[in-house]
Amino acid sequence: MTPNVNEELQLLRAEIAAAAARLIAEDGADYNTAKRKAARQILGDTQPPLNLLPDNAQIEAEVRLYQSLFHANTQPARLFRLRTLAVDIMEGLEKFQPYLTGAVLNGTAGPHDDIHLQLFADSAKEVEIFLLNRNVQIDISETPHFKGPRYGVVETVSFMWHKEGVHAAIYELDDLRGAVKTRGDGKLARADITAVRALLVNSTHPPTP
Repeated sequence: MTPNVNEELQLLRAEIAAAAARLIAEDGADYNTAKRKAARQILGDTQPPLNLLPDNAQIEAEVRLYQSLFHANTQPARLFRLRTLAVDIMEGLEKFQPYLTGAVLNGTAGPHDDIHLQLFADSAKEVEIFLLNRNVQIDISETPHFKGPRYGVVETVSFMWHKEGVHAAIYELDDLRGAVKTRGDGKLARADITAVRALLVNSTHPPTP
């Protein structure tokens, strides 16, 4: 591959990442959907080669840039609110060793984002009964296992908390050993309640009055 072709691929990849970031920040699209739609916007119906599509880390960086340019007055307060609610929920679910993940953890949460948790229990039914006994109305769905496709899916309970959506994926206790690993870029993929409290304490963007 010549330098010119390689440079063109990098520019196209960056353009797709920026378009995907707009879809995530403005429409609440998930990363895979945003990536596919952005590729169609830029390439039309042409099927893009896999090496042309940006990875999630590149898109996440573009989301941060987009928010700093267009939502700098509102996004920090939104993030602070969601992290505060996450701590509240995690305290209530402490017996299930909750971890925060997703956009609320990595700092890119916007108006369309919900709170995503991972719980670890003897059984999903134990978590369901715990919530129902506290008059929490839940919906049940499935989420891909964080270890990858070959591990299948796990049950997820969703509910509203102070008008915010919460989705808690329920894992077996043995999965906890793999939960503390960092992402490929060295950042935390999930954080326990102590780490989330530290994010709030160290925040330079308290909610606006």
